[in-house]
Amino acid sequence: MKIGVPKEIKTNENRVALTPAGVLELCKRGHAVKVLKSAGEGSGFSDEEYVSAGATLADTAKEVFDYADMIVKVKEPIEPEYELIRDNQLVFTYFHFASYEPLTNAMINSGAVCLAYETVTAPDGSLPLLVPMSEVAGRMAIQQGAKYLEKPQKGRGVLLGGVPGVPPGKVLILGGGVVGTQAAKMAAGLGADVTILDISLSRLRYLADVMPANVSMIYSNEYNIKHLSKESDLIVGAVLIPGAKAPNLISREMLKDLRAGTVLVDVAVDQGGCIETCKPTTHEDPVYIIDDVLHYCVANMPGAVPYTSTIALTNATLPYMIQLADKGWRKACHENAELVPGLNVVNGKVVHKGVSDAFGLEYTPVESILA
Repeated sequence: MKIGVPKEIKTNENRVALTPAGVLELCKRGHAVKVLKSAGEGSGFSDEEYVSAGATLADTAKEVFDYADMIVKVKEPIEPEYELIRDNQLVFTYFHFASYEPLTNAMINSGAVCLAYETVTAPDGSLPLLVPMSEVAGRMAIQQGAKYLEKPQKGRGVLLGGVPGVPPGKVLILGGGVVGTQAAKMAAGLGADVTILDISLSRLRYLADVMPANVSMIYSNEYNIKHLSKESDLIVGAVLIPGAKAPNLISREMLKDLRAGTVLVDVAVDQGGCIETCKPTTHEDPVYIIDDVLHYCVANMPGAVPYTSTIALTNATLPYMIQLADKGWRKACHENAELVPGLNVVNGKVVHKGVSDAFGLEYTPVESILA
């Protein structure tokens, strides 16, 4: 199969979809990989490393898209790339369709086969291609939150860990999944007073067994969110409904009850955000203030640490890339049920219920596409 690796063009996105090590594994199996020149530089991988691994280099994005049967990316295509994607071309990347209707419509019109990293689902219900970036984003949420709590950044002036004689900062984490767990570990390690809210009692029981003493687990409901958010210095939105828009747990009305300088980090922004006042920001301009409350809503947080993120992502995606390249997407989906939920838009049809529900689009069961 011919595989194309374009350069990410989203603002301050320095990750790349495939490392030289990944290229080598694909080329060993007889596949051909074309990489856009300088695509890996932001992650610390040179063109020479890709060529040594067996790739050929392209001068333009159009050359990559025209060449490839399968495009592998990190972030969703953005407007300049829409017209480059063609009928029946397999695009394997993070899409987060439910958060952005123009992207959904563009991919429907392209006729491409859109297989989303974030909805590939393991038998236990976990999301193996979302996990590595969720781990990075969860840890970064605390790193960034701690920075923006500093007074020069317009935060409350709170040191999360406190010092002897001064109480630690309070961190509220909405959601106890991968993002929430990693955020709690980081915040707890700094010495903060951490509370995780989740609606799954079994998850709360598990977290209660593995988390240190400075992390509390509380059942999530509107009353508890309102009460605890008033006392928090840093609130992390870590709620995910696979393939669907995240629910709003912090409303616009609730902001007036938060203390001035409170920091909100909404990791769920890729799926529309779980904070009503959330809107996507960039690493270039990451924060904004509403009612004296700081909002950090960068939609590609792991892009700030691209060396770590790129390797972690390739470690997770490469086994699936190999299956797709070896067998083609139809056979690969027939033989590996984990890939089937990853199909979101196929040849102009929406085959993921969460996407169709988000925008009131006609839904086609994926089984009918694969039959």
